[in-house]
Amino acid sequence: MNFQNKVVLVTGSSRGIGRSIAVKFAKEGANVIINYRSNENEAKAITEIISSYNNNCMCIKADVSKEQDVKKMIDTIIEKYGHIDILVNNAGIAIDTDFQNRHVKDWQETLNTNLIGVFLTSKYAGKYMLENKYGKIINISSTNGIDTLYPYSIDYDASKAGIINLTKNLAIQFAPYVNVNAVAPGWVDTGMNDELSKSYLKAEMEKTLLKRFAEPEEIADVILFLASDKARYIDGEIIRVDGGIKIG
Repeated sequence: MNFQNKVVLVTGSSRGIGRSIAVKFAKEGANVIINYRSNENEAKAITEIISSYNNNCMCIKADVSKEQDVKKMIDTIIEKYGHIDILVNNAGIAIDTDFQNRHVKDWQETLNTNLIGVFLTSKYAGKYMLENKYGKIINISSTNGIDTLYPYSIDYDASKAGIINLTKNLAIQFAPYVNVNAVAPGWVDTGMNDELSKSYLKAEMEKTLLKRFAEPEEIADVILFLASDKARYIDGEIIRVDGGIKIG
């Protein structure tokens, strides 16, 4: 796949899955915009790495849950590049807490970042994609939004289910020029799992047919496919990448 001179925004790309996505796009020739909310050192480090591929990259601090931040970020990208071709809505948080200790503020923070953030970035980036009659939007949902539910992250699960519905609505809204799809990963070996017990993680791993968690790069591979012209006739779809956990 060749993304030479494509302009790609990956939200929440300072670490984890987002970092892997950014690196893979850069290796394929894309001009990648690294977005972060608070991990400045990690964001600058990954920007230096992807810039080594001779790409015209940049790093932008923006909280995707805040409309003014998102508008300013998209305006900055358009001012520099003149267009935006691919948006990967990866930014997300999870606050694992016992159900009875869950508060409204937890719900608000999670939904604002995971769901409203996708709406905002898609709204402002999608406007320019429609003007150019070209664009790809890939949202990161989760199997938690489908059938691998976890009450300790009930608001996270709800936000990921919302992304699935939002993806289908955005596909209608931006047709016929912008392809909008989502990837629903199962377990991925990232820092998001660090606070979970090893016994729980081992039990979850055994539920997959492949008996392991995905590497972030394996999720990134699917996202690059959806962003490529090879997937030009895929629209409004949710692609599970879960190692067979649904049938394991």
